[in-house]
This record gives sequence, structure tokens and C-alpha cells, in this order.
Amino acid sequence: MTKRIEKGRIGQSFDDFLKEQGRHEKSTNQAVKRVLAYQLEAAMRAQLLSKTAFAKKLKTSRAQLDRLLDPDNTHVTLDALARAANAVGRKLKLELI
Repeated sequence: MTKRIEKGRIGQSFDDFLKEQGRHEKSTNQAVKRVLAYQLEAAMRAQLLSKTAFAKKLKTSRAQLDRLLDPDNTHVTLDALARAANAVGRKLKLELI
């Protein structure tokens, strides 16, 4: 009995592994938040905005902004993300796939 192996692929995908372990949804949410935090910080740097100035633009505290930019904090509202994106001239786009 021989097993046919797809060229360039051995075993299951990482997504399949995460699903099997029951971690796929949490890992995906963390990855999305990390990307959003990175994009917001990159936009801040491009506009030479300090965290203090960005917090003032958002009419919030520096501590609240730190939570928003924390890549590990997935408990951020869509409203906060949309306001932050808007403050750096970007739009937040969500879609169900």
C-alpha cells in the first residue's frame, strides 16, 4: 500500500492543525489585530504623529491609545478601530468571507 504525496506538501496545512487544536479562530483574530496595529503605527510614522498627538486627534487618553495599538489586545471595538483609521486618513474595511 503506497500513499500518494502531493509534490511540495507533506502533511496537513497549518490552518488544519490550528482547527484540529481548537485554536484557529483565536489565532486568526490575533493575527488580524496585529496587522491592524502595525498598519496604524506605520501610518502614524508616515505622518510623523507621536502617540500623544494621535491620542489628541482621537480625543482619547494615551493609555487608551496604547490598548488600541497593543497587538495582543483583541478586545477593541470596531468604532475605535474605524476612528483610528479615519484619524490617519485611512478607512477600515471589513468583509465576511
